[in-house]
Amino acid sequence: MRGGRCWEKVEEDFNFPIGPIIGPLVIAGIALIEEKIHELVSIGVKDSKLLSPASRERLAVQIERIVDRHVSVEITPRQIDEVVMKAKRLQKLNLLEAKVMAEVISKLDPDIAYVDASDVKAERFGQWIVENLPSKIKVVSEHHADRRYPVVSAASIMAKTRRDNIVKKLREEYGDFGSGYVADPKSMAFIKDWLKRFGSPPPIVRKSWKPFRELEKSLAQTNL
Repeated sequence: MRGGRCWEKVEEDFNFPIGPIIGPLVIAGIALIEEKIHELVSIGVKDSKLLSPASRERLAVQIERIVDRHVSVEITPRQIDEVVMKAKRLQKLNLLEAKVMAEVISKLDPDIAYVDASDVKAERFGQWIVENLPSKIKVVSEHHADRRYPVVSAASIMAKTRRDNIVKKLREEYGDFGSGYVADPKSMAFIKDWLKRFGSPPPIVRKSWKPFRELEKSLAQTNL
């Protein structure tokens, strides 16, 4: 929407020891005119990681009513694994995220986009996004943007809620694997048990993640 502004947020922080190991990565963006920002503040939006699932779900409904448009895109574990295992070092997940963010921004078509930078160099991450945009849109890329801007916090909530709902459906299909995070013993126990039973992980697991590779290696050595 020309004349408006767009904010984007990835659903997770890529901290490999504690981040998600099960399920997709979700990137979300919202677009609204600047005059509506105070409405987001009034409903209490903040960094999604500081909110309970119930609070995120409630706020997501309210955010949808306030924003002019919202878009989310899922990156599957298979897509993540292909990039992490095959791409060049500086062209791995961060570049994939930048390309998907560019896709979301293109759909929202704002005059300026604020993004929460995933790359260690925020300026470089922003440039990657710009290079993948079909039209000239100003991109402001900052670290921890979800803590500084209520609008980025709102996109964060939308992304996290989308992933929460996807994970809920995956648990109904594959069994209760907990939160899907590496730090969750229930999630790691689920993967370990699945490997013992079937010899390979289900498609919902990110096989390129270091904790999975270490678990797989440990089981292989045990079976020698």
